[in-house]
Order: sequence, then C-alpha cells, then structure tokens
Amino acid sequence: MDSQTLTTETVLNWLGQVSDPEVPVLSILDLGIVRDVRIPEPGTVAVTITPTYSGCPAMDVISMQIRMVLAAHGVQKVQIGQQLSPAWTTDWMSETGRQKLKAYGIAPPQYDANRKRALFEEDTVPCPHCNSADTKLISGFGSTSCKSQYQCNHCHEPFEHFKCH
Repeated sequence: MDSQTLTTETVLNWLGQVSDPEVPVLSILDLGIVRDVRIPEPGTVAVTITPTYSGCPAMDVISMQIRMVLAAHGVQKVQIGQQLSPAWTTDWMSETGRQKLKAYGIAPPQYDANRKRALFEEDTVPCPHCNSADTKLISGFGSTSCKSQYQCNHCHEPFEHFKCH
C-alpha cells in the first residue's frame, strides 16, 4: 500500500483480522485490547495493546500476528507497545465480541466489571446453549485464567464463562 494513503481506519480494519489465540472466534478489536493506532511517519505503524491480565502469555503471539498482518499489507516498520494502566476490563469488549462468544458456546461477561455485589453474591450466568439461567458454578477456573466453568441444570451442558474483570 502507498504509505501516503495509509490511514488509522485502514490499519484498524487489518487488525480486525488478528484473532485472539485463546478464543479464536474473537478478534483483538472484539476483545478491546487495541488501545491506540498511530502512523508517526510514512511506512511506520505504532500499535498500543493492553493485555487482558498482566503476564498474559498470549500477548507475544498477538504481537507477532499484528506484525505479520501489517507486513502482509506492506507496512515497513511496526512499533508495538504495551499499556498496563488502566488495566484491561471486560467492559472494553465489543457487543459483537460478546455475541461471538455466546455463539461459540462461551457465556460472555454479564455485568459491568465495577458492579457492586453483596458479600458472597454469585453471578447469574445464563447458559449459552439454551439460555436458561438455571446454571451452577463448577470451578472458578477454566481453560484460561479469564474463564470459569459452569454447567446448565436445564440442558446439562457444561460451558465456560468469560469472567467479568
């Protein structure tokens, strides 16, 4: 691509092709981890990302995928920075991303991350398969740190829940 016509909007469209390695149905834009895209000089793109949690092992893979997609479109120099503050929150996920999670069989976050809860209050997590609210927590930990395990008491299917944080 001619570096004179490169725009932030074009770069964002390309970044929409970068999938989360842990939940491949989501793009990094769906997750809300792309905090900034700049074109500081012709042929250079600077991307700032925020990990879903400090030390997330997927960030190296995501950075490599960003470099690859931009290089495939002729970007000569890629600068990737990480921004740790403010910390990522599930509130940054797109509505499209939440719908993709549910269609994939993972219950999306149900509430704003800063919602006040009563002591010992548990989240009501509807089943992504049958939409029943009659579910039970099996384990606070799923296949990744950001998910927990539930089971539906109606359809009896196990499922993961993307935790609010």
